[in-house]
Amino acid sequence: MRRRLLVLALLPLLGACAHIGAQPWERDVLARKSMQLAREPAIMAFDEHTYFSKEAASGGRSFDGGGCGCN
Repeated sequence: MRRRLLVLALLPLLGACAHIGAQPWERDVLARKSMQLAREPAIMAFDEHTYFSKEAASGGRSFDGGGCGCN
């Protein structure tokens, strides 16, 4: 009896795992300009330039680089 109740209680949880990903009609909300991390491309380019110059070594975001970060 206890096992049946446990199974009946856990069965709805299996249905929660079935929904993976966003539906096509939900993607339009996620694709709005207000949902982007960097709204202005010029600001994003400046931030990337600053980040790479502080690394002081080739690599940037993908690889570890040396440098003091004094720029």
